[in-house]
Amino acid sequence: MTFKQLGHTITNLFTTLDWYIIRKFLGTFFFSIILILGIGIVFDITEKMDDFYDAQLSFSEVVLQYYIYFIPYYMNMFSPLFIFISVIFFTSKLAGNSEIIAMMSTGMSFHRLMWPYLFSSILLFFMLFFMAGYIIPPASGKLLDFTDKYVDQFTDDNVRNVQMEVEPGTILYIETYRKSSNVGYRTSLEHFDGKTLKMRITADRIVYDSCYNWHMEHYTRRDFDGMYESLTRGERLDTIIPMQPEELFITAEMAQQMTNPELRTYMERQRQRGAGNLQAFENEWHKRFASPIGAFIMTLLGVTMSCKKVRGGMGKNLGIGIALSAGYILFSTVSTSFSVSGTMSPFMAAWIPNFVFLAIGSYLYFKVQK
Repeated sequence: MTFKQLGHTITNLFTTLDWYIIRKFLGTFFFSIILILGIGIVFDITEKMDDFYDAQLSFSEVVLQYYIYFIPYYMNMFSPLFIFISVIFFTSKLAGNSEIIAMMSTGMSFHRLMWPYLFSSILLFFMLFFMAGYIIPPASGKLLDFTDKYVDQFTDDNVRNVQMEVEPGTILYIETYRKSSNVGYRTSLEHFDGKTLKMRITADRIVYDSCYNWHMEHYTRRDFDGMYESLTRGERLDTIIPMQPEELFITAEMAQQMTNPELRTYMERQRQRGAGNLQAFENEWHKRFASPIGAFIMTLLGVTMSCKKVRGGMGKNLGIGIALSAGYILFSTVSTSFSVSGTMSPFMAAWIPNFVFLAIGSYLYFKVQK
């Protein structure tokens, strides 16, 4: 089936009324997100104006190097909240104008009324999933690089006291490593067979060459065979260590800067090495699937809460909607903190808010349907 045939099929699947709801849904969502981003940009410009002026940045440089990445980052952040608010806003308006009553009077069931909402949430799901996995990570990196260079420097050329398992049974320790020169100082490399230490190399300096090739300078090597030990000293030892210098500078915050393939590859490689401290990266991985699913849940909650005509207009529904949205975000934040502390698995931390609010939405759906 060609894209043209698929387009005709989708067009014929929905009625004029369905397309009316879809346009209202998506139009309200994009209008509200553009509005809040516009306000956010104004406040951000006001806060950073002095930094831009001190750095002598032109208008085009600020826009093309900063705000072009600022927009998708915060759009993705606020999307679940504004999906919910958008659905409540325009559905309450439909109910207030008795348009939903008119639809039901034609014999349309509540289940059939949900079709255009479901289709709209599917479109938003794919948009949010693609943005979170492939657009936001490089945008976050550019955003942080710009901030570090012109606004508030937070990166460091040096890293200290790094210890990592570069492969199963091989532990590398570097007291100080300088990124600009690719040189580390006071390092050790240990090989274990189970819990038994078989070999240990200490060196004053370690220098990265290329393609996992490292030079250990002024080294001392000790090989252990039971109760016996052999000692070797030298000026330089070439060795292969399956690690790139960039890996020494990877922090939990950098999980947000990796695309889905990069994040998956990094986690698989760290698991092969036997690394266990991957909570932040696993949290980010599950979050990228759980958050877009929130588009369906927020849509379900929004429709079921606002499809009835109530006295006082839409103010009550909007108030409840904002409270529930805040509860959803707070629940997600709290569950993530439990995962970081090791109390909860990353999968459960990312998905429990969805499970809870899906249960609430399902209850309201069947209640409204009756």
